Amino acid sequence: MKIVREALAGTLESSDLMVRIAPRDAGLEIVLQSEVIHQFGAQIEAVARETLEKLGIDAAQVIIEDKGALDCVIRARLQTVVRRAADEWTADWSVLA
Repeated sequence: MKIVREALAGTLESSDLMVRIAPRDAGLEIVLQSEVIHQFGAQIEAVARETLEKLGIDAAQVIIEDKGALDCVIRARLQTVVRRAADEWTADWSVLA
């Protein structure tokens, strides 16, 4: 799947996160801003990379502003932002389980 437009999902409320995605020629760039980056930054990035990989995204700039979101919220916000930004939505939901 290819990212063709910028998109946004989420909020900056407590226990949520805001995800922005934009097209990029090659490679996946994840920029993480979090109040708990020292404790959970590696986990947040791992969940983001795993989710994007399962969705078939290998070229995009992803900016995550985390406010203490759980892993399930991270996955949900990433799925939403990819759907809004992709050229087509043909994801197999079973790969996300």
